[in-house]
Amino acid sequence: MLHHQKIYVDGSWTRSYGGETIDVVNPTTEEVIGSVPQGTAEDVDAAVGAARRAFPGWAGTSPARRAAYLNRVGERLREDSLELAELITRDVGTPLAFSHAAQIPLPILTFHQAARIAVEFPYERRAGSSLIVREPFGVVAAITPWNYPLHQIAAKVAYALAAGNTVVLKPSEVAPLGAWELAAIFDDIGLPPGVFNMVSGTGPVVGEALAAHPGVDVLSFTGSTEVGKRIGRLAAATVKRVALELGGKSPSVLLPDADPDQAVPHAVTSAFLNNGQTCCALTRLVVPRSRLAEAERVAEQAAAAVTVGDPMSFDTGLGPLASRAQRDRVRRHLVQAQKEGARFVTGGTEPPDGLSRGYFVRPTILSDVTPWMAVHHQEVFGPVLAIESYDTVAEAVQLANDTDYGLAAAVWSEHRDRALTVARQIRAGQIEINGAGLNPTAPFGGYKQSGNGREHGVFGLEEFLEVKSLQTKPWQL
Repeated sequence: MLHHQKIYVDGSWTRSYGGETIDVVNPTTEEVIGSVPQGTAEDVDAAVGAARRAFPGWAGTSPARRAAYLNRVGERLREDSLELAELITRDVGTPLAFSHAAQIPLPILTFHQAARIAVEFPYERRAGSSLIVREPFGVVAAITPWNYPLHQIAAKVAYALAAGNTVVLKPSEVAPLGAWELAAIFDDIGLPPGVFNMVSGTGPVVGEALAAHPGVDVLSFTGSTEVGKRIGRLAAATVKRVALELGGKSPSVLLPDADPDQAVPHAVTSAFLNNGQTCCALTRLVVPRSRLAEAERVAEQAAAAVTVGDPMSFDTGLGPLASRAQRDRVRRHLVQAQKEGARFVTGGTEPPDGLSRGYFVRPTILSDVTPWMAVHHQEVFGPVLAIESYDTVAEAVQLANDTDYGLAAAVWSEHRDRALTVARQIRAGQIEINGAGLNPTAPFGGYKQSGNGREHGVFGLEEFLEVKSLQTKPWQL
């Protein structure tokens, strides 16, 4: 049992101004495995104050010195990776094999990558008679989700610190335990007080207090589009910089010459990644109508090969959803899809056999999905793949773009140039060509209501750097 009694503010563990706690539930057993403080607006004010006091000293610290701290964090995460992977699995329900493969390696990579870029980045350049300077904003508020708890924290915190900003983190109350381990690492390595602060709590209290706080200079949020809109409205009152990484309804487009035996299993794997709880998952499979039956057959076979069960087993490919609320939400989506005319190729609304306890959902393939159905437009965030069919390539592109989102996509073709031509027509932030994997050093972010801003790589550092121009007379250059 991990009952955390304190938040982390100004370089020390301190009690919340409140006194109430939030239970942390294991989604596999439905049992309470810990708790964290339910923070308050007063806690946010204290954390922001500490961050503002620490900012001048941290901003004045050399990039190399800041990078040294970040590298030490990455090294500590690597040293603790086995225990952290198990913790994430208990907290989120992620299959243990995936925790070892992604949930921990990605934040390790991010801290080291942010450190390297911080040292290499050109913070000043000449433009005519001006000196263009990139410098930190000040205080960054980072509000992170539960599906990739450490990875999403690292994407914001590592780059914000690398750029010279100070940080106040609000981790998700659904899966907060990894954040405590990270805060303990920051404390152990001797990061200067106030540079990193953490306040746990709910979105309507702690999240909204951060969004509205006049002492916060940048707000970086990852989560649902609905909450992102609310956060943006609150932040607008102080005209702070806002970066939003929101939802997706990403298509995987099979062109007529694509091989379904290669493309369809990839789409199923993507849709089911992290138990279907991945914002950039390819959750729509867009196939030629003439090959619909073939695509359904391959998809059904791929789904049947997925082992559903205890995520602590390395043989498990699909664990439970992160919470009861999320499981119930996914089941409602499936009921609505069936009512609107979608057909179950496999899966359904009932719990998987032998798994009445835990927040499990059957791996589900839907077909005969059309643009007027909710499952075509709305993010389900569970192990659900919707198959849609087209008659012409132009119609395929139209289907791919027929969404309020634009986070990711994939295109498959026997001819690379043909796939690239279609990919350029899809309005999304990152597009896979013939199964090429995600590049964690490339900018990550979306078009339309999938958000604004970019994370990771050089773009991830630039998100947290303000631009200043210093004008000088030509003879003084």
